[in-house]
Amino acid sequence: MATNTETSGTIPERQRPALRRDMGRVSLLFAGVGSIIGSGWLFGALNAAKIAGPASVFSWAIAAVMILLIGLCFSELGTMFPLSGGVVRFPHLSFGSFASYSMGWITWIAAATVAPIEVEGALQYATKWAHFTDFHESNGAYTLTTLGYGTAVVAMAFFVLLNYYGIRWFARVNNVLVWWKLFAIALVIVAFAVTAFHGHNLVAKEYGGFAPGGAKGIFTAISTAGITFSFLGFRQGVELAGETSNPRRNVPFAVIGSVLLTGVIYILLELAFLGAVPQGDLQHSHGWLNLSFANDFGPLAAISSAIGLGWLAYILYVDAVISPADTGLIYTTVTARISYAMARNRNAPASLAKTTRKGAPLVSLIVTFVLGLIVFLPFPSWQELVGFITSATVLSFGSGPLVLAVMRRQIPEYERPYRIPGGDVIPFLGLYSANLIVYWAGWNTNYKLFLTILIGFVVLAVLQVLDNGRAPRMDWRSGASWVLPWLIGLALISWAGDYDGGRGWIGLGWGFVVNLALTALVYLIALRVRLPRERVLENIEGAVEESRVEEAELGRTP
Repeated sequence: MATNTETSGTIPERQRPALRRDMGRVSLLFAGVGSIIGSGWLFGALNAAKIAGPASVFSWAIAAVMILLIGLCFSELGTMFPLSGGVVRFPHLSFGSFASYSMGWITWIAAATVAPIEVEGALQYATKWAHFTDFHESNGAYTLTTLGYGTAVVAMAFFVLLNYYGIRWFARVNNVLVWWKLFAIALVIVAFAVTAFHGHNLVAKEYGGFAPGGAKGIFTAISTAGITFSFLGFRQGVELAGETSNPRRNVPFAVIGSVLLTGVIYILLELAFLGAVPQGDLQHSHGWLNLSFANDFGPLAAISSAIGLGWLAYILYVDAVISPADTGLIYTTVTARISYAMARNRNAPASLAKTTRKGAPLVSLIVTFVLGLIVFLPFPSWQELVGFITSATVLSFGSGPLVLAVMRRQIPEYERPYRIPGGDVIPFLGLYSANLIVYWAGWNTNYKLFLTILIGFVVLAVLQVLDNGRAPRMDWRSGASWVLPWLIGLALISWAGDYDGGRGWIGLGWGFVVNLALTALVYLIALRVRLPRERVLENIEGAVEESRVEEAELGRTP
């Protein structure tokens, strides 16, 4: 099958990558579960309770549904095109290079900052053992000390080293760690529920009642308490689709299964935490919205000690290192493969797509390591990074529903091993969900994100000037026509909203209406400006050919 490198976005055959297909069904599911259960669950229960009170259980449930709507779209795409770095490459197939570069830049920045935040989360809990972090009353954050920085560098280097030895070793290590994480979180739920569950905590008026933060608190917690952040790992089933032995079966199983499994776990954990908080701490804090207690840098472990479960506290302090470290390991893998995918789309230097004989994208791993070290400098705490990562990642996910919608019109006859029902309903709701989550994060978080995106466009201009004949056609009409109105619209709505630093002109109810209008506008524009069928087929031809070459050279593991 011939490949047109001018239009398909592929790289020359001599530079074709050689990723291994060593991940089975359980390994792919556990890549998602292991990525989802990182540092978020260690801090999310307390953070959500301080914003929404006991009604935070609804925050977890709503977030799970919204993320599942987005995940369903990627499940269909991931089985159609089982390509590594799929979140980046899908927009290229339907909208061309400008759209894929824009989403790729956002996705890469979001993914590259996850490993550092997980390291910071682990070190915050590990402050129990050594002086890894300092508490700052001005912003309520724990920031890295000199010892913490040094340990963080070693941890990032370890992630890169393990990934260097290939995806098979990653899968083996991750499977063991995920079983441990599932055991630890289940143990917390059971121990809290059996030992110290106070149903009175959930409804007591003296603590603020069931929903002290009102409806706004429920939705705010979804974006800012680490709740959505705690679900974002579902993407691994898509990002690693090109490295699994049976994408048709494994990708939907991993994406849907990881969200449903962890959603149930998180809701049960929140309930257990709410019931286990000592009533003395609630009284001293004057309710949920100002909740604080001794050693709350590690909230679940602190509660365990307070209710007499010292043995469980010890396990949690150990798990607080293992859980974030495992997620950091996964995201080091994924970040390297995103830059790898951007290079294959010719939106990044070709060297990023080079792999070792073990199937590891070495240059991409090194770049990921260096960027992680840079991130530690302006964002030295878990709290300072979580909102940024949430908005950036969810924004990058918003392209998936649009790609799915236009592909059903561009190539309706194309084989879809897994097809979600309902026509445009789920894709539209998926995009709407992404917009709402970004909006709820608030202006003080989002303006940093949009500035970062602006930097990405400056980088794109530089790459265009220095292209040396390698840069692909940008497809401005099919990409910029919906990407720019979408980003500008979200920025304006966030600025005018009443969430964290906004002007307050758009209230809670009108926020739903305005975001619905923006979603409809962007959705309709994307449908109208999509690439013509011939271009899409050329792009797909190149992507499928690359996948076929990988299989022929490496084979599939059983």
